[in-house]
Amino acid sequence: MAQPTVIRPRKDAVRNRRKILKAAGEILRDDPKNASIQLIAERADVSAATVYRYFSSVDALMDTYLYDVEVQLRDYSHDCTLTGRALFDDVLSERGRLVETYGHAMALLRSREGFLARMRRGDQLIQTVRDAWERPIRALMRSKGIDDRHFDHALFLFNIIFDPREILDLRDDGLDLPAALSLLSAAYFGALEGLTSAGT
Repeated sequence: MAQPTVIRPRKDAVRNRRKILKAAGEILRDDPKNASIQLIAERADVSAATVYRYFSSVDALMDTYLYDVEVQLRDYSHDCTLTGRALFDDVLSERGRLVETYGHAMALLRSREGFLARMRRGDQLIQTVRDAWERPIRALMRSKGIDDRHFDHALFLFNIIFDPREILDLRDDGLDLPAALSLLSAAYFGALEGLTSAGT
């Protein structure tokens, strides 16, 4: 029986896609408001037509870029061998590192549509965020005696409190990254207690 033919992407296609995403990342970090296909193409040293071959719009390119960042965090979270509060703290530190690395580009995770609505409809990016944080947040909840049924709202609160814009704002206001994350963690723990006492 003949073996099926496996079609692999050409090396130059893979290389071009990487160059485009790298260029998009640089522009999104430095000047996200002015991101355009033309500017990204120039930074990647490819034609605008080449960019359009992979991405239909700037929004589609940004979604792919941000998805790749969240996949990094998801993989880190899945591979972490810690448990309980230590797991949460470790993955949070990695998130802080990513925020410092990718800067204001991570704030583009924000959308006019609500977080829970995006999660309920299976938005790929938000599902990846959920995959990254399910183990750490559930471990934290267990360590605080919080019932698992509160998980979706705990993730919702996490999304609000650990907004990359606010992490960067605290850092720009003079706090180093560990201090900023510690301050936000204290607020998050208080919010979790409020969530459970509210009986949602």
